[in-house]
Amino acid sequence: MAGLGKLVKQAEKMKRGIEALQAQLEAKEIEVTSGGGAVKIKISGSGKFLALALDPEFLKEDPKLVSETVLTAVQDAAKQAKEYHEAEMQKITGAFQMPGLF
Repeated sequence: MAGLGKLVKQAEKMKRGIEALQAQLEAKEIEVTSGGGAVKIKISGSGKFLALALDPEFLKEDPKLVSETVLTAVQDAAKQAKEYHEAEMQKITGAFQMPGLF
């Protein structure tokens, strides 16, 4: 059963790594701009939206353009946060080999 003990230790180490990563993801801020800087979004590495700023001059544009630009920025921010999250998670989980699972 020495293999089981090693597996448990690996799982505990991975758990601690994931907990540390979650704190890191919360602290990481990703800034996304769209529309030539008219829309700025800040999102955490965990995907929590932190801020949205709109240039007042941009709000005078066609409402459809404003809406599409904001939506594009939100989608891009969510995508970047997800990619960052997945890449960082892979660093933690990719180092562990679970016999029989891979």
